[in-house]
Amino acid sequence: MSHDFPAEPPHDPAADLPPDLTVPERLPFFKRLLARMIGRSLSRMQAQHVPSWRQGHADGFLNGHVEGMNEGYAEGHLDGIEEGRQVLVIRDTRPLEHRGPRVDDHLFDDWRLPLTSELKKRIKADVAEKLPSHAQPTAAQWKMIFSDTPSTYVIAGAGAGKSTSLVLRVLLLNHYLGFELDSMTVVTFTRESRKDFINKLIEVMALWGQDLSLRQARDVVRTFHSRILPLVRSLPGLEQLQAFENLTNQTHTLAVGNPLDEGADSNPFDLRINDAQRQQMNLCYRDLYATSPRFREVMAPLYRHSLQLKELDRDHPDVQKRITVMGLSAKRDEELCDIIEDLWIRAGAWPIQGVEPMRQTVEVSGLSFHVHGYAAELDAWIVLGFDPGEDQHLRRPDAKLPVWAEWVIKRTLFQAFCRKPVIWLENYEASRGMMQSLSGAAVAGPGFDYKVKGELSAAPLLDCFVAAAGFIENLGLDVPDAVSQMSFFDQDPDRFFFEALSLFWKAFEDHLLEQTPPVMTYNRMFSLFGEKSPENLKLVSDEGLRPLSHLMIDEFQDVSPQIVSWLRASLREVRSRGSALHAGRGAQRSSLLCVGDDWQSIYGWRGSSPKFFMEFPKEFSSPSTTKVMLSDNFRSHQHIIDAAEHIVRAAPAISGKKARASGLEQELLPVTVLDRDEDRLVATLLEHYNAGDSILLLYRKGSERNKLPEPLQALMRADHALAPHERRLKQLTYHSSKGLQADAVFLLGDCQHLTQSPYKNQVYQLAGLGKEGDLEAFDTAQKDEVLRLAYVAITRAVRHCYWFIDAVGNEDASVPKASARIASDKAFFEDRRGVAVLDT
Repeated sequence: MSHDFPAEPPHDPAADLPPDLTVPERLPFFKRLLARMIGRSLSRMQAQHVPSWRQGHADGFLNGHVEGMNEGYAEGHLDGIEEGRQVLVIRDTRPLEHRGPRVDDHLFDDWRLPLTSELKKRIKADVAEKLPSHAQPTAAQWKMIFSDTPSTYVIAGAGAGKSTSLVLRVLLLNHYLGFELDSMTVVTFTRESRKDFINKLIEVMALWGQDLSLRQARDVVRTFHSRILPLVRSLPGLEQLQAFENLTNQTHTLAVGNPLDEGADSNPFDLRINDAQRQQMNLCYRDLYATSPRFREVMAPLYRHSLQLKELDRDHPDVQKRITVMGLSAKRDEELCDIIEDLWIRAGAWPIQGVEPMRQTVEVSGLSFHVHGYAAELDAWIVLGFDPGEDQHLRRPDAKLPVWAEWVIKRTLFQAFCRKPVIWLENYEASRGMMQSLSGAAVAGPGFDYKVKGELSAAPLLDCFVAAAGFIENLGLDVPDAVSQMSFFDQDPDRFFFEALSLFWKAFEDHLLEQTPPVMTYNRMFSLFGEKSPENLKLVSDEGLRPLSHLMIDEFQDVSPQIVSWLRASLREVRSRGSALHAGRGAQRSSLLCVGDDWQSIYGWRGSSPKFFMEFPKEFSSPSTTKVMLSDNFRSHQHIIDAAEHIVRAAPAISGKKARASGLEQELLPVTVLDRDEDRLVATLLEHYNAGDSILLLYRKGSERNKLPEPLQALMRADHALAPHERRLKQLTYHSSKGLQADAVFLLGDCQHLTQSPYKNQVYQLAGLGKEGDLEAFDTAQKDEVLRLAYVAITRAVRHCYWFIDAVGNEDASVPKASARIASDKAFFEDRRGVAVLDT
């Protein structure tokens, strides 16, 4: 405790005088002297002069008091100073509440690449000397190449020339900073883009005197699949591991560990299942069906649903046409059943094992019709159909219509008016598949198709399992766990589908691991080394982990939550090992550089999301992050760019995006929007082909390929017969066209979100995607994605873009479609829909 003392006595001494004493005014000196002399005389005479006594008393009291106060103050002041020297001063500045140390949750150390201004000047001079003028980086591209922060994200729009910048980034790290190639990985999304980047890297490194072998380049440039596979194979017991997606009939005849690992370059968006993969799935299905009572229980309603006659609206024209003969059809139905049943018996297709032959009467809109049997396991009535292989002219005696026509009428009436579960077997082959399924001996799998709500079409059941499991796992979720948190109405067939999927997927993963050599899906590999299992990464050697130290990833807008989890877990493990991981090496610490364009994120239907790129600083925590915007478009002219951006601008995006044409100056031609017209399409495309232009013919669905006009198909066959470097015409889906370009681009069809997916909406919420409270988060995301898909398709064009859209009356205004964003009043669009074609 500290004390402060006043420099003067704290109060007036006169204030301490008795109340009856006042201090008189002092007399002049001579008078005071005379008074003292007289007073002393009186004292000796023992006489008292009262006024003088009082005056003397007052003077004495006053003088004594003042002297005493002064002396006491001085002594006390000195004592206080001495005592103060022995007192500890404590000031408590701690917070009132306890707080522990802050958590460092960054994925990287706080460091910078050692790039001096002199080194940058040297690199720029070397690039100016060795690369042609058209390949010289722009200021924004140099910012990307020279980024010195641990994390960097580069927003590179269509035609931004990012590939050369990425190659120069590798050159910077390796050639100028001495980072070993085995400390870095460049990730591309597809086999084709990987091949192109490898060739460019070898070519550029050679200009700097470094002869990079194909093997060295392939070790650096990877797809996500080809990066995770060697990581898993580095663990004891998994050296021979095969990826399920890479299985072929020749898998076991090839040497495991092909030095070029060709198989690991499988397309991450390819859902097709080959024979070798299907064989493994069928074997697992057979074993599970035989051993799991619950699996058999949930398969029954699925099978019944797949075979069950689909309802038809009573207002449908076919129903209205055939309802007029409903009474006559009921009267002749038993005769019709006799004829058809005889045909099935003669073909050896009836009776069917697992179906009780039972001619039963059912009521259809008050009239009596008949069924042929009952399948107890499926709890459904069976009706036999007229096999297409039979005589189409066969008639009942005295009947006006052939048997097949009478059978069609009966089927239509059942579809509209029968509310009992009915399985309508269309042909004899259906009976054989049904016998296999009901007997549990389905070595060829379930043998029926299924359509999950929200999907565009039905597919074989096991293919549906693969697609649904892949979507769930891409979102970073475990299939059985996710299914356990989903909910459906009691009789919704999807409820049984997802329970069957949960049972099957767990059994299937175990089945694959039991193979020799063991097999695993890529999704499971990523999951085993993701944030939910960080301990597994600790099993990876320094040599196996080191290539993940400095990551450069292209097309980052298409990553899935599962890939993001693996990347973050890997970067944390690299950081946790510290300097020991890099001892004696030029490459130190870790970094991440991601290039992408959220406007080109078009794989949401597979579980990808642009969220991780749009919120990059949040998703990849770093002490410092560099943001680079590549706004130059070296491909298209400004009208192409502006039209595409006008379409997509309604979708959420990184702010501040606006591309500018930076290539050779071209004539500004608008995007021409037309009604779908085959003659006009053929004429316009032939005009450009004959003029020597390169052409991309793009359509929304692969099924469009076979519907193209014959003149175009003939032109494609002729073009394909040319040498590869002479071909100028490609036909692709909108999705497959990303990364390509052509002088003239022809778009066939609108970009629309036609369905709603209840299950995808549920798992989107489970994965934390979409806005909080949005019960249709996936469907909301898809409404934005159709705009991005149109943007991708339009920006493939260098000079010309034609968009042919089907003219459909009474369109549903609630269906989101990209064409709704076409602005007829803008110079970059020429909307010619509804304009008649003049004969020339």
